[in-house]
Amino acid sequence: MLALLYDVHGNLAALEAVIDDAEAAGATAWLVGGDVSAFGPWPVDALRRLRGLQDARWIRGNHERWAVETADVPDVPLARGGVVAAREALGPATVAELYATSPWQRVPGGEAWHASPRSDVDGFGAEPSDDDAGLLEQRTPDLLVVGHTHVQLRREVVRTDGGTTTVVNPGSVGLPFDGDPRAAYGLLDDDGAVELRRVEYDAERAVAEQAARWGDAAWARAVAETYRTGRPSSITARIENPS
Repeated sequence: MLALLYDVHGNLAALEAVIDDAEAAGATAWLVGGDVSAFGPWPVDALRRLRGLQDARWIRGNHERWAVETADVPDVPLARGGVVAAREALGPATVAELYATSPWQRVPGGEAWHASPRSDVDGFGAEPSDDDAGLLEQRTPDLLVVGHTHVQLRREVVRTDGGTTTVVNPGSVGLPFDGDPRAAYGLLDDDGAVELRRVEYDAERAVAEQAARWGDAAWARAVAETYRTGRPSSITARIENPS
């Protein structure tokens, strides 16, 4: 059984709770779907915990790319502040290693990408869109696992070849945006079946550590508020889904 861990964003408290839950449910392998460290209070510790998992496959997220391709970071001072803080915490060698990670992986029943096959910032919304088929970039997996939007979902997408692909977003481990502050992840069986799961964790521990680590930085306060509410402020929404 493969545990789907997307968008941890440096939230070690949420990550630890999810790993415990996944292991209790029988997970024996791991998919790390990108955006591992940026914006949370434990950028190095969360990465170290993930690197300690046995039988893990990794995907590069937009934040791993932005740490190198800095010109692509949204032109929002608060977004840039968070990206710079994570990059400095990780150091140049680790930043380069994460940047070299593959943009996709094969998984039982299909494929996994960070946001979509089209790009690491163009994600699938909770509701059908005229752009859905285009996001597939002519790929035809039966199952597509994605993240990036921080919203847990499962729905069918009609491809340009007339077939259908089941798109599953396990949600964000460390920074959910769907109104449920519990950590989100998924479990993928060898037959391609996916179970979407939520896990309680000590969000106030993350809030306190965010302030201790980053002080009164506006971007850090916006992230801390999202830990409590499970809803993005206008700041974090623009960081994750730049127009």
